[in-house]
Amino acid sequence: MDNTSPTPGALDGLRVLDATQMLAGPLAATRLGDLGADVIKLESPRGGEFNRTHGFDDLRIHSEMTTFMAVNRNKRSLAIDLKNPASGQIIRDLVLSADVFIQNFRHGTAERLGVGYDQLKELNPKLVYCSISGYGSFGPYRDRPGQDLVVQGYSGSMFSVGSADDAPEPGALWAADVMTGYQAAIGILAALQARDRLGVGQKVEVDMLSIVLDAQLQEMVTYLNTGRQPQRTSEPSAHAFIPAPYGVYRTNDGWVTIAMSPLTALGEVLNDDWLRSLTDYNDGHTHRDQVYRHIRHAFENENTQHWLQRCDAVNVWAGPVYDYADVANDAHVQATGMLVDQPYGDHGDSIRTVRPPLRMSATPPAIRRGAPALGSDTIAILTELGWSEQRIKDAADNGAIGVRSEEVIGAQQ
Repeated sequence: MDNTSPTPGALDGLRVLDATQMLAGPLAATRLGDLGADVIKLESPRGGEFNRTHGFDDLRIHSEMTTFMAVNRNKRSLAIDLKNPASGQIIRDLVLSADVFIQNFRHGTAERLGVGYDQLKELNPKLVYCSISGYGSFGPYRDRPGQDLVVQGYSGSMFSVGSADDAPEPGALWAADVMTGYQAAIGILAALQARDRLGVGQKVEVDMLSIVLDAQLQEMVTYLNTGRQPQRTSEPSAHAFIPAPYGVYRTNDGWVTIAMSPLTALGEVLNDDWLRSLTDYNDGHTHRDQVYRHIRHAFENENTQHWLQRCDAVNVWAGPVYDYADVANDAHVQATGMLVDQPYGDHGDSIRTVRPPLRMSATPPAIRRGAPALGSDTIAILTELGWSEQRIKDAADNGAIGVRSEEVIGAQQ
């Protein structure tokens, strides 16, 4: 797949207004951009969205935070002050031209800024409006901040890994944020399909807590209908509901993961008669701690590749534990083109990134443009909306948009 191909995407011709920041919202809008939508990122002229100024250890590429560059490709940036009353006409014109509006403001903020669902629906009844939040628009938590780690704590999932004496363990992946972004994109696409049939838009609400509970359907259904909680016992495990040998084990040059596997097959891998004798699937539950103690150090005498070959030979599901350098050098990652170049700016610069994960035969997702500089597309977007050079200059003078006077003059020439 050519990730920089000009081939129109599946959502070519749709316009998305992205008034989000941090991860879940920007990722949802990026995915729509990958699919071909024209995504206009609405950012404050004073510094832009959160990730432009808050990143991983202040690490930057081309003076931009890596965290911003990662999840804001395929967008154009309009620097606009939504708190300035002078921006109202710009918002009106944008909404009239748009198909989708996405926001992840705290509860009530969108309405105070004049971009709540009812306010924008009055302007454009066909608009699909997506609200992303931590806990939804009602209930006692609706005003609480929604952040990945905090929501993981609410989710119940932290007691499913480790041993009984361990502190609750959060996941290293930003799973709550990322899954929420993906679910938002699914809801938006469904609403667009319904609009084609019904002729009107609708509001899509996605909240992080609902998403992480939905991601635990197996565990929640088990608890809600049997009362059984995950049982962390004395030996560390990767999931308290999954029988041994599910876990991670040290080898003499790294680590190996062992997934759900018959203990008899693991006995073949380790040439261990006791494991070969455990023929019932439930033996992994019944003798869980004993199995973990028995095999905890059993892999340390050989390297990871040795154990992977032995596991593959008897169909024990296993894999290595990579760091990011290992990922980048992995033969499968390279052969399938998972890592690609993303353009930046107008001078042929680029950054290295991960390609869109979807594959589509007729309308392939693509990285058509990199993450935008703050306000880099303000003049072009307003010109597309029919604004004259004088109106753009007036809006800039009023502080509604982030445009320097010389930019307006340059655009006139």
